[in-house]
Formats: sequence, C-alpha cells, structure tokens
Amino acid sequence: QQPAAGLPPGLGATGMSQMEKPPVDPQNPWLELRRLTPARIALGRTGTSLPTRAQLDFQFAHAQARDAVHLPFDHAGLSAQLTERQRDSLLLHSAAADRNSYLQRPDLGRKLSDQSAQTLREYAQAHPGGVDLVIVVADGLSALAVHRHTLPFLTRLEEQMSADEWSTAPVVLVEQGRVAIGDEIGQLLGAKMVVMLIGERPGLSSPDSLGLYFTYNPKVGLTDAYRNCISNVRLEGLSYGMAAHRLLYLMREACRRQLSGVNLKDEAQVQTLESEAGADMKSNFLLDPPPA
Repeated sequence: QQPAAGLPPGLGATGMSQMEKPPVDPQNPWLELRRLTPARIALGRTGTSLPTRAQLDFQFAHAQARDAVHLPFDHAGLSAQLTERQRDSLLLHSAAADRNSYLQRPDLGRKLSDQSAQTLREYAQAHPGGVDLVIVVADGLSALAVHRHTLPFLTRLEEQMSADEWSTAPVVLVEQGRVAIGDEIGQLLGAKMVVMLIGERPGLSSPDSLGLYFTYNPKVGLTDAYRNCISNVRLEGLSYGMAAHRLLYLMREACRRQLSGVNLKDEAQVQTLESEAGADMKSNFLLDPPPA
C-alpha cells in the first residue's frame, strides 16, 4: 500500500531528470523501483488523491506533448545546418495544406502535393539513373524530435556507412508528412532504398521521440508490412550510434536479400561486455539460466 503522505520533496513524475532520487526504504520497495524508471509509479497520495506535485507534473507533461504536436517545422533552420555540413536538401510539402488538415486527414499526409510531386519529377529528369538511398525528414507528430535529433543521428549514420559507397539524393524535407510519403518520394527519385526520419506521437514522458522507417524498393501503395521501424531514438531512449548500427544492418541485408519489412528481421549483433568476452550474443536473458 502507498504511504499516506506524498513522496519526499523534489520527486517529480515526468522523468528521472526532473526529480531527486528517493531514499532507499526497505519498508517500501516501490521507492526503489521509482529510482529506476521515469514511469509513473510510487507517486504517493494525500488522503485519497494524488499529491499536488504529481498532478502538476502530469499536467506539465501533457502540455509538452501537445506543444510538440503543434510546433511548426523549422525546415529553414534544418536546411541551413545541412548546408553547413555540405549536404544539399529539397523542401517538399504533403497534400495536407495546414496542420489542422494534417491532423484530421491522415491520408493527405501520406502523399505529396501536386507541386511537390512535379518538383521531384523535374529533379529526376535532371539527374537520371536513380540513386541507392534517399533520406526523408518529416515533422510527423513531433517537429521537436526532428529538430533535436536529425543532425546528430545523420552524423553517426554517415560515419558508419562511409564504406558502403551508396549513391544518395539530397536530403528531402517534408512539411506535414507521414510515413508513407517516403514511398512516393523514393519511387519518383528511382531510389533503391528510402529511410524516413519522422517525429513520433509524443508520450507523457517522451515528447521528442524520433522514429526511423526503412523501405527497400519503395513505391506508392506499400503497407507497413513492407517497412522496418526503429523507434524511440533520443538521448533517453535508443542512442544515435545504436540506431545507426541497427539501420545499417537492415539496409545491408535488404540489399543482399532484396526485401524489407516483416520478412527482414533485425538481428544486428550488439557489442557488449559479454560478447567481447566470447559469450553468445543471440542468447536470451529471459530464457537462459544465469551462469553458474
């Protein structure tokens, strides 16, 4: 049962960074668990209600999530940063004319506007032959995630894929875009592969989560079964280096097997202390007994 009073001062409810770790209390194991997760557990109570601090933290997290959904996409700033790194970019727009249309009509966010589609056709005519890879960046449901994580992630990805010598198109920036719009972009550019970087739907402890969607041989009409997803790319979630490592595994395997989606499993081997010592990296700690 929870204690009658709230948790010690400084204990927030939105994440470990916003709270002081509670002291270890052998009489209340919930407090020890609270130290290990940003999940809303062991919030305490005041009478029959939540403590004021926990309620205010919940409202603050909810406001952060709403703000992330409605934050405008700073494509100009992102384009300038790409230019500084000697990367060209193209700005496109989905068929959703504004944010309200985007939120109320998901289908409009999955296809390009007529003007943007024509822009891509003209680019493809001027650069015939297609490319191996096109990277698409869309605001999705959290432009905040795109602003924070696109450049650091692309830096790690380019570092790790330098030996692959894939031809690439300019980075495509899309306003009011959803995941499937990457397939149309890839098809118009004649790309063998498309990687979509998009802001994921905010949670109450993760308003800035970036999602990666990979498709081999993209074309209009593909379902999610033909895509591979790597989610929760952010400082508090999956690191940039690990996300790049997993994505590159999928891309290399897709080129070898000429497929993506449910038939392409993420079996990337992750270097750990145990693996460096020669342990089997495919073991499952949930199933395998602990070492003697």
